Amino acid sequence: MNNRIELLKKLLKENKNVSDYKINRTEKTSSELFFVHKTLETSRATDTCDTTVTVYNDHDGKKGESSFSVYESMTNAELKAKISAAAERAKLVFNEPYEIPSGEKARREVPSNFKNYEPKELAAKIAEAVFKADDYDGGAINALEIFVNKLEITVVNSKGIDVTEVKYDAMVEAIPTWNESGESVELYEAYRFTEFDAADVTAEIDGKMKEVRDRKHAKKPAEKITADVVLNVKEAGEIFSELAYDLDMGAVYSHYNLHSVGDDLQKGECDEITLTMKGAMKGSEYSAAFDGDGVTLTDKTIIENGKVTGYFGSNRFASYLGEKPTGNLKCVSVGKGSLTDKELEEKPYLECVSLSGLQLDLYNDYIGGEIRLAYYRHDGVSEPVTGISMSGKLSEVLGKLRLSDKTKVRGYYGGPYKVLLKGMEII
Repeated sequence: MNNRIELLKKLLKENKNVSDYKINRTEKTSSELFFVHKTLETSRATDTCDTTVTVYNDHDGKKGESSFSVYESMTNAELKAKISAAAERAKLVFNEPYEIPSGEKARREVPSNFKNYEPKELAAKIAEAVFKADDYDGGAINALEIFVNKLEITVVNSKGIDVTEVKYDAMVEAIPTWNESGESVELYEAYRFTEFDAADVTAEIDGKMKEVRDRKHAKKPAEKITADVVLNVKEAGEIFSELAYDLDMGAVYSHYNLHSVGDDLQKGECDEITLTMKGAMKGSEYSAAFDGDGVTLTDKTIIENGKVTGYFGSNRFASYLGEKPTGNLKCVSVGKGSLTDKELEEKPYLECVSLSGLQLDLYNDYIGGEIRLAYYRHDGVSEPVTGISMSGKLSEVLGKLRLSDKTKVRGYYGGPYKVLLKGMEII
């Protein structure tokens, strides 16, 4: 057990105003490379630690809580003062009572091939894979930053929980730029992954190089486009996460949810959605064995064949609803559909590559967004277009939704890598 955690436990137990406590600690070691064009400007290794203490105070039939950050330089006297102040603040919070989770002791490690490399070596290999895509006349990667991280995450509480998890991830931050006719267009790309595959890294950056090139050449369509709209993996994930978090137990308890168990989300001819919230998903940096309360994460299918079948959520809100806690699940997994690439190419469609932000509003039954770059694919040609927007009625779109038969993991989302929306108006 970390000496700092042991000291915090001792001081917390000494304070009679502390009914319960929780300690969250994340130790991170990183290898970092910073390039300007292809020239390495800085290489560094960092070692950081973030510790947060949550103090609970049971009072007046309610449960109060308050948190504070702990710095490694704090003295015992400073820590005691922080604990006392947090306990006093907790008396001003009147949450409904619940029991914090108890019992588990474990140490786990998320599988990753990062373990096969020294961190600095892996960062160099990632840079090599990125610059392999920097091979366009008129295009260049103006700046590149690479972070290879190892995280050791620990949760300890007053009910006996003592769990630690070791995780790995990498982040590539790049500025692909296109220069032509005295004008320049640039994009910002932040790409994270937990398994290293050089070809995947090169393909990701190559896609952004093509995107910045086409942003330079894209034009507003001369005539109104009438076609189905296709969203790629990023925006697909946003649709499904919006549906998922409507079914979080916190939203249900607070009466913020629009949908409930038994509701049919898809009334029409479509690919039916089956959505499972997961603790871990290979390739996702959001994968975890336990949540911030130390609760072991349990996968939960909340939408099956287009119908709401359950909720997911933290220990606190599960307690309020009389449900079994799943933990605070962050990975959104969606089953594949029936839409093949061949079928997709049979009719004209507008494939959105970059939006200013997908707009989703369950309560107002709306989906839309401003399109920065899309490809209008028709009659064997692909036109880069910009300066347009799309909008539609979300319930009608879901009722006609088509999902690709191929899947991809990106961030918190794993599922169909393309979704086809019918009935969208393109302006």
